[in-house]
Amino acid sequence: MNKIAIVGYGTTKFSREEIPVESLLLNATKSLFDQNPNLNQKDIDTVLVSTNDNTKYLSAILSELAGIQPRTAHTVESLCNSGTNSVVSAYSYIAAGLADVALVVGAERRNSPGQILEWDNSRGEFKHPIFWGTIFTKAHKRKFGTTEEDLATVSAKNHKYAHDNPNAYSNKIYSVEELMNSKILTDDLKVSDCSRPCSGASAVLLVSDKVVKKYSDNPVWITGIGQKTLSASFTKNQDFSSMSSTREAAKIAFDMSHLDPIDVDMAEIHDAFTVCELMAIEDLGLVSKGNGAKFVKTLYETEDRKINPRGGLIGTGHPLGATGVAQIIETTQQLQGIAGKRQIENAKVGLVHNMSAAATSSTVLLLQS
Repeated sequence: MNKIAIVGYGTTKFSREEIPVESLLLNATKSLFDQNPNLNQKDIDTVLVSTNDNTKYLSAILSELAGIQPRTAHTVESLCNSGTNSVVSAYSYIAAGLADVALVVGAERRNSPGQILEWDNSRGEFKHPIFWGTIFTKAHKRKFGTTEEDLATVSAKNHKYAHDNPNAYSNKIYSVEELMNSKILTDDLKVSDCSRPCSGASAVLLVSDKVVKKYSDNPVWITGIGQKTLSASFTKNQDFSSMSSTREAAKIAFDMSHLDPIDVDMAEIHDAFTVCELMAIEDLGLVSKGNGAKFVKTLYETEDRKINPRGGLIGTGHPLGATGVAQIIETTQQLQGIAGKRQIENAKVGLVHNMSAAATSSTVLLLQS
């Protein structure tokens, strides 16, 4: 089977502006081409678009706008983990020998229809994700004694790290005390506990080992892939203080890569809500259950960027289709040693965790330099 690498990327700034999804997709693609002078439109075999704005013929539209005529072009929609799922699809095309060069572009408008899962009647009248975020938070508090200060520390850390990310939605640093006094939304969630929907796009270029030298002398290899979908309905979650889809996807990814959690130098975690960061690092095996809050507090106090160095979804923003792709870009830059102020020293193994719909579906990727 071909070895498959990430050799290029491009992104837009994440913002609250109302920008047409076609423009977002094209701008991220232009950014990728600008940074990869050896790449020609004719080189690209596959174009995949990651978005929940899926009422349009977007993969073909992007291909035309960018001057590409690929063999294969289609859209991948899977709510919040559409981005990583698109990259897995691109990986699969290359691994199967159907392509050597694949372009994946994720994008979302601020008012994307993917914010609410209408099908899931188990949520009753509470269709918005804040409903399951509240239940997760309450369950984690009850089981592990998680406090409001613990949650505010996650948010403070990620806003602080986002300050060094020029493409982030947020550019303000907050103290833990300020965030503990932010607007109350439910009994267990404040505004500061939530990631923000926004407009933005990110793009990555995947290639086979047969052509990798043409595009990069510093590639990052995808060595582990784990995916698990349990259901769409929220009530299928077995334990609201844990994410079983994440645990199962992580095991698959670690087995494929022949790595262990202790080998991970940095991780991009899907912090849709503050409690999700704590749950994820526990379920991924990066810390033991119930120790997520203590671990994050130490990271914050020591300015260790091991978890969410770009600012996570809370600091960077959460344009659904672009999020997983943006997480992969950050991980790639970290492993290439070019992340600037965000750089983690000697990062060789990176993990990407991207999930959807109350963690009923999770994707975990392991990348190595």
